[in-house]
Amino acid sequence: MAFENFPEADKPIEVAPPPKKNTGRAVLIGLLVAALLGTWGYIIYDKNKTQETIEQKDTAIATTNTQRDELQKELEDAAMRYDMLKTSNSKKDSSITAQDKDIEEKKARITTLLTKVNATQSELSEAKRLIASLNTDIEVYKSQVEVLQGEKIQLTQEKAVVTKQRDRARKDYDSATVVIKDKDNLLDVGSTLHASNFNIVGLKEKSSGKEKTTTTAKKVDKLRITFDLDENMITPSGTKELYVTIIAPDGTPIAVEGLGSGTFVTRDGETKPYTKKVDVNYTKNQRKTVSFDWKQNSDFTSGNYKIEVYNNGFKVGEAFRPLKKGGLFS
Repeated sequence: MAFENFPEADKPIEVAPPPKKNTGRAVLIGLLVAALLGTWGYIIYDKNKTQETIEQKDTAIATTNTQRDELQKELEDAAMRYDMLKTSNSKKDSSITAQDKDIEEKKARITTLLTKVNATQSELSEAKRLIASLNTDIEVYKSQVEVLQGEKIQLTQEKAVVTKQRDRARKDYDSATVVIKDKDNLLDVGSTLHASNFNIVGLKEKSSGKEKTTTTAKKVDKLRITFDLDENMITPSGTKELYVTIIAPDGTPIAVEGLGSGTFVTRDGETKPYTKKVDVNYTKNQRKTVSFDWKQNSDFTSGNYKIEVYNNGFKVGEAFRPLKKGGLFS
């Protein structure tokens, strides 16, 4: 017998109760999602804020660099004007020197501020203030230089006048000096004495002390030379130097150093030997007779002896004395 399972019509159907909701887990997930969203939001906000700060810093840096460049340009312009003023000013006084020192100190301080890598706005403001002060100092400096240049121009003009007067006075003095020198030369030349009336004799000395005139060379012991110094109105009175040169028959000047011979210089600059130097006490504008003896260590030779007299560098007279050879009837 077959059995079929049919639901019982009268038996109610049991419905499974709905599962219980996990409320705590949902809350946790919600909190995590909210925290994640908050974190993302903060990150986005912070990133935006950081970017804004960077942009502000970039702007500030750009502004600072621009301001620094402008101040640097102002400093260079001021320094250029100051250097030009210093170049044009060759005269220094205490006020200018003090200004130089102050300006150089300010330039150094400004340069320090502008070359500072991380210069603050306060430091740039100080640099700007110092540049303004520097420009004022340069204007004052310029005024002082202009005053000094005006004084220099005046001094230059005065110097030109004084120089012209000096040159004129020097020219007049030189002209007067030339005239005086020419006059002195004329007086000097004019004061040169002149020798005349020569008398030259050979003398033989006897054992008794008496002297005998001779013209025989081998008998001559000495020559007596006599001449006159003529009157001269220019020559002042006083001791006059005469240089007498005796030239032997062979043309050789006789000079014996041991007997007082030496050399002198003529007006032509020629050095000549002299036989004897004679000092004469001459009286102005009066004739003076001069006489002296020349006795040498060696024998006199026969021939023509020439006697030259020099005064004041000029030859003022000459004469000749022949001495003959000795013979049976001499």
